Amino acid sequence: MDFFRGIAIIIMVLFHLLFDLNEFYNVPINYEQGLIYYSGKLAASIFIFISGISCTLSKNNLKRGLILLMIALVITIITAYAVPGSNIFFGILHFLGVSILLYSIIKNINPSFLFILGGIIILGGQYKNQLTMPNNLLAPVGLLGEPFYSMDYYPLIPWFGLFLLGVALGKLVYKEKKSLFKMDFTKSYLVYLGQHSLLIYLIHQPLLLGILYLLMSIL
Repeated sequence: MDFFRGIAIIIMVLFHLLFDLNEFYNVPINYEQGLIYYSGKLAASIFIFISGISCTLSKNNLKRGLILLMIALVITIITAYAVPGSNIFFGILHFLGVSILLYSIIKNINPSFLFILGGIIILGGQYKNQLTMPNNLLAPVGLLGEPFYSMDYYPLIPWFGLFLLGVALGKLVYKEKKSLFKMDFTKSYLVYLGQHSLLIYLIHQPLLLGILYLLMSIL
């Protein structure tokens, strides 16, 4: 799974590079639709799906979930101070932290039911915008009031459905806790990136912004 995390990391870094060029240097790049937009969602989808699978293999889900939530909170605070007006409310790390904690509630549920429930939650994402809430208290669920803005936003509906699909698949095909792939990926640089995906996620934006600042200063 680290191999696929590595692929997702590369896609994510490229997406954020294009995002930074547009947001901070007014380079005319449209990251809100088309191939660029969907590449970002693809990276997030890979992370979420694999996270669901990983929960079925880990014995430290409570610790992992709490750590992710604490890191997410720190990122939210730092972003709010460093880039005023650029709030992050229930971004990808908040979502993953909460989802991993929720796994303890659903871990004993039949995987067939989880497949169905996951599909229903994903389908519900197509209709949730038809409901308008009086406030944003249910924003983590995906039910919004007006106005609402978050630079990074992954609500439980529909994304928890994808997480559940990963859990269901993990419970079905990883009963023996062994890799399904017979090829040796251990020496692949993608595996290395996947094994350090959280660290790369935390440092890649400051690095990108620093490199872009130097390049733009020279140019």
